Amino acid sequence: MRRALERLVVGLFRSRVWVAVVLGVAVFGIVVVGRLVSGPNGAGDEVPRGAPVGPLVTIDPTTGDDGVVSPPPQPSLMVRPGTPAPETVARAFASAWVDHQDVSAEDWHAALRPHSTTALAGKLSGVDPAVVPASRVTGEPALTPYAEGFAEAAIPVDSGRLRLRMVVSADHWLVDGVDWERA
Repeated sequence: MRRALERLVVGLFRSRVWVAVVLGVAVFGIVVVGRLVSGPNGAGDEVPRGAPVGPLVTIDPTTGDDGVVSPPPQPSLMVRPGTPAPETVARAFASAWVDHQDVSAEDWHAALRPHSTTALAGKLSGVDPAVVPASRVTGEPALTPYAEGFAEAAIPVDSGRLRLRMVVSADHWLVDGVDWERA
């Protein structure tokens, strides 16, 4: 009988089922001990008496979604009475910019200057008008306002799109930057 019992015990320890049962009991014991030691919130800290158990809610849950449902309104552009609108300045600058054939560099720069900031006029002073990649304006300016005194004007030209950075300077709109995109 002793020998039969010995074979049964040795057979059990060699069995894969027995090894799985022993490992399962060990993992279960470790989890139970860990939960008992860590406390009610899982970090080992005690929850103060009277503290809420769930998340803090700062809005009424019955009011619905308070997220953004539409894009914020675009800022309205500042235009002083008696001064040209930004579209007018952009159109005038673009017309002068594309009018570079049969015009001297001095005349071309002089036509751009009234619509440009001092900084842009200085940057354009060394530009040869022969390198302007467009020869005519083909559409109306489309303004994208970014602030009360800052916008971008996109103007179609025969070879692409002229982009003008518009700013308010001394209470009237001027072009402060020029970029061109190929069509």
